[in-house]
Amino acid sequence: MLFRILALGALAVTQGYVLGAPKFVTSSRAAVSMHFPPINESVDKGNPKVVTTVKCEDIKGKGVYCRCWRSKTFPNCDASHVKWNEERGDNVGPLIVMAAKPAE
Repeated sequence: MLFRILALGALAVTQGYVLGAPKFVTSSRAAVSMHFPPINESVDKGNPKVVTTVKCEDIKGKGVYCRCWRSKTFPNCDASHVKWNEERGDNVGPLIVMAAKPAE
């Protein structure tokens, strides 16, 4: 009985989303940017793309990680932030973690 109630509730929520979502979709960039505010709201806004590089002695190689939450290879960056930045006027970029030379 509980399973049926939960299943009906999930179905109702899904139908409400599917039927209601198109009302909020528009092709206007201004309207879209109102629904999707910039990811980066305050850090280094004068820079066209904020990229942070962290060097660690305990790792080998380099990792490039997504900070825009749009990557199809998440958590790795696939440069999806480029399209996001162009469409939304944002400046989010990846986090780069790479090996550092040991301190002498």
